[in-house]
Amino acid sequence: MSGLTAGVDVGGTFTDLVTLDPATGTLRMAKVPTTLPNQAGGVIAAFTAAEVDLAEVSLIIHGTTTTTNAVLERQLCRTGLITTQGFRDVLELGRRTRPQAYGMKGQFRPVIPRDLRLEVAERMDASGRVVTPLDEDALRAAVVRLRDAGCESLVIHFLHAYANPAHELRAGEIASALWPNAHITLGHALLSESREFERGVTAAVNAAVQPLLERYISRLARDLRDRGYAAPLLVMNGNGGMVSAENVSREAVKTVMSGPASGVMAALATGRRAGMPNLLTYDMGGTSTDVAMIRDGRAPVSNEIEVEYAMPIHVPMVDVRTVGAGGGSIARIDAGGLLRVGPESAGSYPGPVCYGRGGTSVTISDANLLLGRLPAARFGAAIEAARQAMQDQIATPLGLSVEEAAAAVVRIANTHMAGAIRLVSLSLGADPRDFALFAFGGAGPLHAVALARELAVPRVLVPARPGLTNALGCVVADLRHDFVRTINQPLDLADMGRVHAILVAQEAEGRAIIAAERVAVEEIETEFTADMQFLGQTHLLRIRLPHSKPTRDDLQRLFEAAYFARFRVDLPMIRANLVNLSVSVIGRRPMPDLSQLIAISGRAETLSALGSRQVWFDGWTDTPVYWRDHMPLSARLTGPAIIEQMDTTLLVEPGCMVQTDADGNLIIEVPHDRPIQD
Repeated sequence: MSGLTAGVDVGGTFTDLVTLDPATGTLRMAKVPTTLPNQAGGVIAAFTAAEVDLAEVSLIIHGTTTTTNAVLERQLCRTGLITTQGFRDVLELGRRTRPQAYGMKGQFRPVIPRDLRLEVAERMDASGRVVTPLDEDALRAAVVRLRDAGCESLVIHFLHAYANPAHELRAGEIASALWPNAHITLGHALLSESREFERGVTAAVNAAVQPLLERYISRLARDLRDRGYAAPLLVMNGNGGMVSAENVSREAVKTVMSGPASGVMAALATGRRAGMPNLLTYDMGGTSTDVAMIRDGRAPVSNEIEVEYAMPIHVPMVDVRTVGAGGGSIARIDAGGLLRVGPESAGSYPGPVCYGRGGTSVTISDANLLLGRLPAARFGAAIEAARQAMQDQIATPLGLSVEEAAAAVVRIANTHMAGAIRLVSLSLGADPRDFALFAFGGAGPLHAVALARELAVPRVLVPARPGLTNALGCVVADLRHDFVRTINQPLDLADMGRVHAILVAQEAEGRAIIAAERVAVEEIETEFTADMQFLGQTHLLRIRLPHSKPTRDDLQRLFEAAYFARFRVDLPMIRANLVNLSVSVIGRRPMPDLSQLIAISGRAETLSALGSRQVWFDGWTDTPVYWRDHMPLSARLTGPAIIEQMDTTLLVEPGCMVQTDADGNLIIEVPHDRPIQD
């Protein structure tokens, strides 16, 4: 690529842009409000704000929340389902769990309502043998009925199609002649694995967001072309890889969690350069906080993520957990007199009270401003409105001062975020004390040190541009394609020749797809994995395979070792079951020079503060304030301190030591009882 490479990430509150000139290392950046409902407007505005000529850009990688928001808010397209006779209610019955495990109430709304779920006679058994032939006349009638009911998308999901897709393929041929568009999803083509509920939900979500994503990407591509952009447009997938805009809507469900995945990719690249392969990533934006765990320099990709209750999306996605705590999260007193923070958010419009855009509900951002953590000069007269809102809505009902109320809001938010970080670490058998906390997002560095203390994490790594990290993740992300195939046989009965053939074929398909992309890669890597369980168990354990031709003994040994590492128990008397084979083919793109994120030319030779201000640490403390872009590479300081920059503010609590590295990252040592191991 001879021109600029651009990464653009659309969040719930802001749209971020990073452009990199690979020839000179020059970067341009922008952060603008997200435009809803047409996110394309914010993307174009970001390029305008950065003064980037789109005709000079050779590649754009885009992380989007279009499908994620559509799923979470249930703003989905009208979709119809045709399934095997007797199985129309699988999507609603699910796994017979409850929305609230310890309550007698709750609600669940399936992706596709019952009146749009139709049945036809057909049946395969689990081995792929035809039990009941496909009733083609009934299928045609069902397609016409759903079309006339106003459905925009169609799902064809037959029982055991992963074992033999013949009926689904034939149904797709018939439906394509009758359906008014190309939005037809065949369950096996998207996900060729067992468990009809998970496969059905994944296919239903894909179909329900297909038209939305296609319209958005088409509109964005057109707007970019109108402004001179003539190169490929790539879209981030939820697995941390990319796919061309021309093909993205075909498997639209894979873009769910696209935005959070890009942040994890940036953390992975930054951590490798900083010599920190084990990271707990913590991305606090304006609407929510996303956390993930990077272990041994590998992205945490899973294909068993439940986006919300009864919404399992079984395509590979970066394993990110989300809580409703962002800078715009609203604080309130509930009916029981308790202080609550989030998940409701003020968003970007009207936003927190301190934004001065008409917001009336007090938020985490208002609390940070009133505690002196944010510069009052940036908010003008709105700070008084924020103070009055905190007084009226939180302080007076709780009998606290304004500062005590603001501190309570921050503590509640920190508790929510610490719980999410514990969930992604302790639930996987990892000790947070063995990791560094990678803090980013516009609001993340304000809370990072407090969270590290809470979790006994010894170090905090703050990248050069925390508020633009998700956009940077788009720039550094690799190409990635994932494949899965169900075997579902006891290991001692599995045909190892078939196992090897599947792995080899999946690798070849992935390499062919990457070769067809118009994106330069330095090398292609392949990861082979298997999902296994002991016979009689429900949950799966994913194990890494050394190559495409493992022996039966290799699989047994690796599974037993992984099971013991996870559960600390041996079960030699129970047979192992080989459920799925998976292959990930990754095209490694050239790594940009991240040291240019903060220009060396603007750095001072010695560390000096801009001034100081009063900051609340269980009482007011005079705290020096530094401008990050001017800090020398050799800078070292001890908290308390405030470090400000264009895209975020970092709060360093008393007693913590900060130093910079060669890339301009800030590394904060957080004192606790356990000695820090290098």
